[in-house]
Amino acid sequence: MTIFSSRCALAAAVALCFAAPAVAQNSQTIVISGSRFASDPSLLPIGATTITAAEIRRAGVTDVNQAIRKIGGVYGRQSLTGSPDFPLDLRGFGSSSDQNVVIVLDGVRMNENELSSATLSTIPIDMVERIDIMRGGASVLYGEGATGGVISIVTKRPQAGARGGNVFAELGQFDSSDLRLSGVQGFDGFAIDASVGQQRTDNYRDNNEFKQKQFNGGVQFQGAFGRLSLRADIARQDQRFAGSLTEDLFKANPRQTKTPNDFGKMDSDRYTAAWENKVGAFDLAAELAHRKKDVAAAYFASWGASRSSYDSEQTQFSPRVRHLAQFDGMLNELVTGFDFGRWNRVTTADYSAAEATQRSKAFYVRDELKFAGAQQARLAAGVRRELFEKDSFDPMPFTSATYSIKQAQNAWELQGSVLAAPGLTAWAKAGHSFRVATSDENAFTPQANKPLETQVSHDAEIGLGYAQGAAKLDARIFRHNLDNEIYYNPVAGMFGANTNLDPTQRKGFELDGSYRFAPAWQVLGHYQRVQAKFRSGQYAGRELALVPSHIVTARLAWLPGDGQSADIGVQRVAEQRYGDDFFNSCNARIPAYTTVDGRYARKFGQWELALSALNLFDKDHYSQAFGCRSGIYPDSGRQLKVSARYDF
Repeated sequence: MTIFSSRCALAAAVALCFAAPAVAQNSQTIVISGSRFASDPSLLPIGATTITAAEIRRAGVTDVNQAIRKIGGVYGRQSLTGSPDFPLDLRGFGSSSDQNVVIVLDGVRMNENELSSATLSTIPIDMVERIDIMRGGASVLYGEGATGGVISIVTKRPQAGARGGNVFAELGQFDSSDLRLSGVQGFDGFAIDASVGQQRTDNYRDNNEFKQKQFNGGVQFQGAFGRLSLRADIARQDQRFAGSLTEDLFKANPRQTKTPNDFGKMDSDRYTAAWENKVGAFDLAAELAHRKKDVAAAYFASWGASRSSYDSEQTQFSPRVRHLAQFDGMLNELVTGFDFGRWNRVTTADYSAAEATQRSKAFYVRDELKFAGAQQARLAAGVRRELFEKDSFDPMPFTSATYSIKQAQNAWELQGSVLAAPGLTAWAKAGHSFRVATSDENAFTPQANKPLETQVSHDAEIGLGYAQGAAKLDARIFRHNLDNEIYYNPVAGMFGANTNLDPTQRKGFELDGSYRFAPAWQVLGHYQRVQAKFRSGQYAGRELALVPSHIVTARLAWLPGDGQSADIGVQRVAEQRYGDDFFNSCNARIPAYTTVDGRYARKFGQWELALSALNLFDKDHYSQAFGCRSGIYPDSGRQLKVSARYDF
């Protein structure tokens, strides 16, 4: 969840935009949900990363976003609102990174038609079974915005006869507290689960308080009709906005604010119905989801106050079918389905009274064949066709949010793999992914009332994966050639605007690995090196902003089996250009930084007591900065926390 960030506020006016289960494995490279179904073990996606419930608990992370960043090695930038929902960046997409990653919760997209991050903080961490991270273009199965990759969160499914729960309490510096209660009861053919929580923190900076209350609950039915589940996820958030600083102000006191009166709130209600069944060789599934969100904010400056609010609703329906067949020793998986969506938002603000609507419908088909033989060769191909209808009307003067357009886009993918040697798999992927502009991006364009073109990406990847005994390693080389990339350009027009950029490119290298070098010790790590630049045009050869050239994440876990556990992590982020440095002319860059976090826990029967630390060495740093030596949003300093958990 982010406010309508500085990159858009500069374009016209300040605005607020909130975005608004299978068996876990202990491997870093096993994914169950690659085809939007629970996959046959021999057809698991290659080169993906899985974060298990056990790893989440051992690391002591308290929300899903933090787990993705600290365990999965995904780079995240400081939230502009004090929320734990950091924008997540796969493969170096800078200030538009959260619009180039699709977030899926139990098969339902959490992305919205707004310039905002998915509100992962509304997912109870204790209910998460695993998190699957699939890097690279995936628009065939997951639609627009999946150029950087897909992050799929899978929650736990109550089993027949299961009964239990836990109480968790945590206190920490910056007046932070986290209280959670969850429970599950399973019967024969019926199960119910519920979770309630309350979090609050003053955060590191002045006027940056964040408070959230939430309820999550569901029922599950199992019978001859298949499996049917109904869920409700309700959250209420209140925030205060610390705003940005110049470099001089950051060096003088990174905790200060120049916006002591700015604040906002968000109410989010999400309801989901999901069904799945198996009929012979066919697997059938569908999800119907509805989300309602109410957002309000107020900003105060020397010239006066700016207030805004909006109400938005989103409905999604995704029926699909899979057929598994064996012939001549070969296994074939055919998946096809539809995705339907409707989103509407009504804005009431000092600068806008826009009502915007987006409707989409898509059809996709994907086939994968695993050949018989010692080489275990696999070949997969898929296509997608998606249609969008966008309408917006704003009666306020001097706006550019009145339009009515239709857009159509195709996606395709082709990939193959082979067992090159015992334990060593080689693969190659190619495809075409796309992203459409959000209503916020279309509201601030260089030409009034003219929506942006669809962003398209030509994706390619080759990789090697090694898994033998206690060692696992994946290495990938990738390239994304983009046309009409959707991005905020601060030097476009008089005040900057959301634009389609000249041709751009992301290319680089990724390395993921884990090694258990002793029964009680395991090390895991992630390395990403990215070069992001313009391929041609007026900025040809120049680097894109807010993209670190390399990121290294490493974790060391100790689990001796006597009730003790410890986990320590280190992340190194290289220098990156400031957000407005399109000409690469700023005489400085966002400094590189290294942070360390850790946790020690001890069990006493059903109790677990833990001590954890974030930014252990109190490194002053920042990952968000939208101007040359300015527009800086500092990251948090050191924070110590103590927690107690009781399992019943």
